[in-house]
Amino acid sequence: MDRNFARALALVLKSEGGWSDNPKDPGGATMKGVTLANFRRYVQPNATKDDLRHINDAQISTVYRRFYWDAVAGAELPDGVDYAVFDFAVNSGPGRAAKYLQAVAGVAQDGRIGPDTLAAVRDKPADVVVDTLCDNRMAFLKRLPTWGEFGKGWTSRVVSVRSQALSMSKAPAPIVLHPAPPPATPSAPSVVVVTQQGNEPPVVTPIAPSPSTVPTVPKSKTGWSLLGIIVAAIAAVLAKLHFGG
Repeated sequence: MDRNFARALALVLKSEGGWSDNPKDPGGATMKGVTLANFRRYVQPNATKDDLRHINDAQISTVYRRFYWDAVAGAELPDGVDYAVFDFAVNSGPGRAAKYLQAVAGVAQDGRIGPDTLAAVRDKPADVVVDTLCDNRMAFLKRLPTWGEFGKGWTSRVVSVRSQALSMSKAPAPIVLHPAPPPATPSAPSVVVVTQQGNEPPVVTPIAPSPSTVPTVPKSKTGWSLLGIIVAAIAAVLAKLHFGG
């Protein structure tokens, strides 16, 4: 995604280093990975090598975004895949990086990352795309005639790219919300049963029915429940019997 450009660029620049003008490097003179040709193309048409040596951060960002990131549709690729393809493009050219990504995605390798390529890439797990792309990239580098000169550095670079890209491809851990405990079930109101045989004193038997058997009784306007009224009436009868009223 495009939000990864700054992070991806910072990682690329760690691999690119500073000034280089190795005759065996087909890219020629470079400063922080920016070739003289690209510096002239995007920043200063008549630039010299000395101008390239003094390239600033804004100019570096302009070259990398326009020549590499945009060329491989970095803003539309999945997290992690964007960085892996971007670094491949910087190291070996946008066209080659695009074709290798298309090979992994199983679409026509025309070097142009369009809707079909993007859809095919998104259909695959990002970590699988990253791993396969890095494997194929290493195989390509080993076939180059300059492998003996740069092989060790390239290997270290691809190992780092794989690790960082896989880290970027991992989705954040989901946040587990524990539901609040259910409210305590209110205790069922007690019920009394009054029995009397002949002239014997009345017998009061309390009963605590289970919550499932206690009907819900609406409260009256005064706040008394019907069950409360019944209990009060029974208590009044018991008092009357007890005191002989």
